[in-house]
Amino acid sequence: MDKQRIGIKENLGIFMLLVVINFFVGSMVGMERTILPLLGEEKFGLATTSASLSFIISFGFSKAIVNYFAGKIADHYGRKQVLVIGWVFGLFVPILILGASHWSTVIIANLFLGINQGLAWSMTVNMKIDLSKTAQRGTAVGINEFAGYAGVAIMAAVSGYIATSISLYPFPFYFGLGLAVVGLILSMFVRDTTDFIKKDQTTTLDKTLSSKEVFKLTTWKNKQLASISVAGMATNFKDGMAWGLFPIYFSTVGLTVGQVGAIIAVYPAAWGFFQLFTGIWSDRVGRKRLITGGMWLQAIALFLILTVNTFWLWFMGAVLLGVGTAMVYPTLQAAIGDIVAPAWRASSMGVYRMWRDSGYAFGALAAGVIADLLGVSWAIGLVAMIPFFAGLLAQIRLKESLEF
Repeated sequence: MDKQRIGIKENLGIFMLLVVINFFVGSMVGMERTILPLLGEEKFGLATTSASLSFIISFGFSKAIVNYFAGKIADHYGRKQVLVIGWVFGLFVPILILGASHWSTVIIANLFLGINQGLAWSMTVNMKIDLSKTAQRGTAVGINEFAGYAGVAIMAAVSGYIATSISLYPFPFYFGLGLAVVGLILSMFVRDTTDFIKKDQTTTLDKTLSSKEVFKLTTWKNKQLASISVAGMATNFKDGMAWGLFPIYFSTVGLTVGQVGAIIAVYPAAWGFFQLFTGIWSDRVGRKRLITGGMWLQAIALFLILTVNTFWLWFMGAVLLGVGTAMVYPTLQAAIGDIVAPAWRASSMGVYRMWRDSGYAFGALAAGVIADLLGVSWAIGLVAMIPFFAGLLAQIRLKESLEF
């Protein structure tokens, strides 16, 4: 194989190994997605919603900060090294939770989970983009995100099943430890993709930018990149709320733990599955219409969840929420690949992912405060306005980035 050839087909072995690795990256989040909010109340006796959502806040801020530095480090030292270090941090997550006697240990474990996700997931997406041709970026990111969120969904369902059939704690986290070990081993065998970016000179912005200028451009200076960052933050703002409040909301309306687990699992399952199609779709029809439509569909799905009162309608609302998220998740990252130069692509992606994943923390924080003051339903309804307005902003400011 010619190491300098760009394309998914030309580098299928490396690409598919990265797909498998990101499945395990996502599984680390799925391990605790169904059960940790319930564990906070049952095992650790947390009395307020804000307190039970504190683990998401620690996860969100640590992942956001690490995302920023991961891109810069990868641009200088290579992708593979950052990927392996991410998995070393991942090993500590189930170990800490298994040994936890106080909720503060769980919060620390989620700091490590944020570092694991910020390093490992960032690198799998950057490495796939490195391997891909211009018109394959949406496809590459879609496959990457499908694999990651398939891991989230499957482990959310598995941990819910284990919690129902065996116990809420500690057995799901023994399984999680095995996931971390396998992910680390696989990452040691993947090949670095840094050489591939030397052959990719298809993007349009200045190729010699400082870190400070990259931050400014991605955050506010470039309207395209700024709109993408806002949409990403709004998406995960919504998800931070959903992660923390959905288990509580659905358990209070009379659903069993198994039913709650099914709804919690189908949301990231739809999110992951439909990215197989939305990434490819964005390569065919462009980025903007999927971004704006996906943001609005997320808002509609949340309002639907609040207005129905049967398991299957809630289940359908969760599916629609996943579809809306799938429309924007790979498309936003592919749009960055369209706009920025290869030499600072990982850095710009790191800034974007910093803002996007800080949405987890801000969403969980806002949702917890609103839920404690006004109730869980109010928190879900008010948070639904965030993706709606982000979609409106994208419709006004975002230009189509894909050149046909």
